[in-house]
Amino acid sequence: MTSDHQKLFEELFNLKRLGIKTGLEHTRKLLQAVGNPHYQLKFIHVAGTNGKGSTCAFLYNILKQAGKKVGLYTSPHLLNINERIRVNGETISNEEIVTFMRKNQKHIKNIQSTFFETTTVMAFDHFSKHNVDIAIIETGLGGRLDSTNVITPEVSIITSISMDHMDVLGKGVDQITKEKSGIIKDSVPLILLGQDEYIQSIILEKAKMKNAIVTIIHPDNATLIRIDCKGTLFSYNGNIFHISLIGKHQVLNCMIAIEAAKKVCDEVSQDKINKACRSTKWPGRIEHLINYIYYDVAHNASSISAIIETIKTIHPGKSIIGLFCLKGDKDIDSIADVIRGHFFQLLVTSDEKGLLLPMNRLCSLLSNHQVEPTPVPSVENGITILKNAGKEDCVGLIFGSHYIANEIYRMFEISFDTGNI
Repeated sequence: MTSDHQKLFEELFNLKRLGIKTGLEHTRKLLQAVGNPHYQLKFIHVAGTNGKGSTCAFLYNILKQAGKKVGLYTSPHLLNINERIRVNGETISNEEIVTFMRKNQKHIKNIQSTFFETTTVMAFDHFSKHNVDIAIIETGLGGRLDSTNVITPEVSIITSISMDHMDVLGKGVDQITKEKSGIIKDSVPLILLGQDEYIQSIILEKAKMKNAIVTIIHPDNATLIRIDCKGTLFSYNGNIFHISLIGKHQVLNCMIAIEAAKKVCDEVSQDKINKACRSTKWPGRIEHLINYIYYDVAHNASSISAIIETIKTIHPGKSIIGLFCLKGDKDIDSIADVIRGHFFQLLVTSDEKGLLLPMNRLCSLLSNHQVEPTPVPSVENGITILKNAGKEDCVGLIFGSHYIANEIYRMFEISFDTGNI
């Protein structure tokens, strides 16, 4: 990368200093400056607390299998920013990012667009230039005031909702649900995961106000057959599916994607749906690193509960050694309640960049909730302990953050094509 390219990349990442701004004004201004590329596009919009990324990945592959040219915008990224913006298996290139930044440098500065506002507009511009048939858009935070909520989609999707990002979205699940249901548009069909009755009632009331026809995906409509370290087998609507993603929560995400695909694509056959779902990968989601160690980016109570349950299903009777780190804006009270009693040993660490809670601070918070942590000075030290643990009796689970992915993949010598999911 040339020094000029490096400077433009640094300018993009420096936008993170502006933090998170809720509201659509800046995004709309930047879109107008770029030429309103979203006006030429068709969209599927996905909100929720957990399962958004996996649902998007399943849907992306189903629509590709159906012969569509598909754009995908997700966040955050695991290894590099290019992962956030994809078209049919290809991530946006460094050159394309640099070209966008160079061309729109003055607009971004004058408008004071944040990092996420800028990448959202970059994604829409990229999809327009590549003439995608449809673009799948994952919300960044919430829904109502999320930068992505400038679009009118063909279908809206709301996945599982629980407590997370309370500093921005509100302290109660009712406030969080209202924010996420803000993506519901007038007369646009909604695919909704069936969940807590109170949460569901808030969403259905909003859908009624917007005259949006709702398809509810009931968890009981699928029958779980088997979960193991190679994936999940289940039946749904008389068909057997074998997906590479692990856990019964991934069954729900897959079901949502299947129904959403049917709303926008008549041509997709059952064989193509099966093939797409089986081939879908989404790194950092109960990812099987080696035969007794897994990694998941889960960072709220409901997602952590799901991965613990899944690990116990795959490895019944085995002790779990955890390696845990966490950002400071998370609900440590509910997370500690979920963690307590499930780990033979809980190693606690942090990152070198200072993005996560300091190790000693996280240990102190957990200890206040009757969780007994073992501090380790680095992710590398923690992984070394996991690798040396008894392979027959113990399972290792690394969890809590996206920010440690680079270190994990380096230590396990794992590489993958980030465009191919």
